[in-house]
Amino acid sequence: MPATSSPRRPLLRRLLIKTGKRFLRWNGRFQSRHSLVSTTPQIGNHEFDWVAALESSWPAIREELDHLLEHPEDIPAFHQISPDQKRISQGDNWKTFGLYVYGQRVAENCALCPRTAAAVSAIPGMRTAMFSILQPHYHIVPHKGPTRAVVRAHLGLIVPQPKEKLWIRVDDQILHWEEGKVIIFDDSYEHEVRNDTDKLRAVLFLDIDRPVDRVGKLVNNLLFTLIKASPYVRQPLKNLASWNKQQGKGH
Repeated sequence: MPATSSPRRPLLRRLLIKTGKRFLRWNGRFQSRHSLVSTTPQIGNHEFDWVAALESSWPAIREELDHLLEHPEDIPAFHQISPDQKRISQGDNWKTFGLYVYGQRVAENCALCPRTAAAVSAIPGMRTAMFSILQPHYHIVPHKGPTRAVVRAHLGLIVPQPKEKLWIRVDDQILHWEEGKVIIFDDSYEHEVRNDTDKLRAVLFLDIDRPVDRVGKLVNNLLFTLIKASPYVRQPLKNLASWNKQQGKGH
């Protein structure tokens, strides 16, 4: 009956959220035990064989980004694609152009950036790839990623100066981008970004499977299957398809 079912739904939602948070805390500890790379906030580039090849591709990737930026109105804000991000993405201050979303290829966008798509598809365990474009004088407030099962990588593409006014803090470490260079970090640590310069900042944003041992892979394969089936991934894919249709990319 309506009088009894309506209180149950919020209670069930709270229980699911509480259970989910407990699972993710457990999963973070699990990932630390089974990881084959560092579990520090920043992870050394030398721990990944693909870094040099991606950095060598940066001029072609930058060229494709520059072409997209000729029509910034065609690039959606992050929260327009992923509503879960609306706390940290406001207005048109943080735009994203998705190529892969948790392993799902966005065909229309990859067709517009074929050299970038080829470069990222060559990275073992690449799950998500997008251009991340931050407007001047914008602050992405502190937040945490949901799982340590992936690591985050940024390839610097447009990095205005001075560097003291443009940074990402991961836990207690302040990191700076360089054009043509990769930084790798664990986004399950609290992190925030500031662009206090007068120009936009752009990076190629990647989520990549954390290298783990055999037991870790078994658990992660299950975790990734659940994530891909969740609204966390399905809704952005649906929104991307709708956005591209509106922009006429599907024709």
